[in-house]
Amino acid sequence: MAQAKYTTHLGMVDILPDEIRKWHYLENLIHEEAAKFNFEEIRTPIMEQTELIVRGLGQLSDIVSKEIFSFSRGEDNYVLRPELTAPVVRAYIQNHLDQRGGSQKLYYMGPMFRAERPQKGRQRQFHQFGLEVLGSSDAVADVEIIAFMIHICDKIGIKNTTLKLNSIGNPESRNSYKEALKTHLKPNFEKMSEVSQKRFEKNPLRILDSKEEEDQPFIESAPVITDFLSDESFSHYNKVKEYLADLEIPFEEDPYLVRGMDYYTETAFELISPDLGAQDALAGGGRYDLLVEEIGGQPTPAVGFAAGMERLFIACEELGIELGSEKKVDVYIVTLGEAARKWGVAQLPKIREKGLSATMDYKGRSMKAQMKDANRENAQFAIIVGENELNEGKFTFRDMKESEEELLTMDDIIKNLSVI
Repeated sequence: MAQAKYTTHLGMVDILPDEIRKWHYLENLIHEEAAKFNFEEIRTPIMEQTELIVRGLGQLSDIVSKEIFSFSRGEDNYVLRPELTAPVVRAYIQNHLDQRGGSQKLYYMGPMFRAERPQKGRQRQFHQFGLEVLGSSDAVADVEIIAFMIHICDKIGIKNTTLKLNSIGNPESRNSYKEALKTHLKPNFEKMSEVSQKRFEKNPLRILDSKEEEDQPFIESAPVITDFLSDESFSHYNKVKEYLADLEIPFEEDPYLVRGMDYYTETAFELISPDLGAQDALAGGGRYDLLVEEIGGQPTPAVGFAAGMERLFIACEELGIELGSEKKVDVYIVTLGEAARKWGVAQLPKIREKGLSATMDYKGRSMKAQMKDANRENAQFAIIVGENELNEGKFTFRDMKESEEELLTMDDIIKNLSVI
């Protein structure tokens, strides 16, 4: 077999027909469950202005500094979106969604792009879904977002998860903590990783995200941010925990969980699964009350989460969970001769009008080959027609699962099909 001349880019994969059913299952599940939570879908372009992503994620974030796919056309600079919260907020501001009244409860799903080293659970083109609530500062919004995130995993069958929870406070709380953290880290500045040294002045909180081995002793002994929360932030955090307890959603407090984006405030959370291996995060998010104003809107409280769809599939594979039903077709028309093929083509739309799937052979193969193809397509019924059947007006209607058949008129066949 000749080797393909053209292939996908590194870290980007084709989703083939044998795999697409699990994607359809998950996508349909998200649509159905989001509607139950009274969220509305929003879709934004795959390209966004570079400045939007830089301001939204922060100049020092790994995504901006190392992972964006960027390009220019004339004087305009664009990126392929690496995440969707900033684009959703841009759409919220640009389209004046605040004027619709009430909190805007939005959800999305689609492809994202990051130029990182491909590995299991981490591709350069990947897919996420997520929820955003814009316009509410109430802890109820935080908990509804978390509840939906866990609800989707439960519906899929992924039960082996841990919800990690923290509060990074309001700007005042965070500023106090930053100074305490810098005071703690400064004596060992020269021993820290190069990345953490760069973060020290502009965003020391991001040092807590470091996975570098040399940083771990200083992180493990660092002060915790919850000791620096203002009364307002402390109250909000407690309300989130109370609501989670009321919903019987277990959680573990992680005082060093700060998330990777610069726009987060107050609640931060992450859902992890040991079934994913080293890259154990299924989903994560938090409150981002500063982002709307940061990219040009009015001060607006907001909270959201995002989940990696490929990572959910990996967890399903590890747990032996099959998503989506097996491929099948309701009716396969087997034809013998040109007149029968012409008849079969005319019958396909009549069957499909009944809400059923129907197909036939496209190659003019033998009856044996067509019956084999019907089995491969997992057909429930076959209609077998040749010259004799056309002359008599009765056709062999075969139940492929039961291996039973009878001669029926097409009207009777349609009646039988109408009750399946």
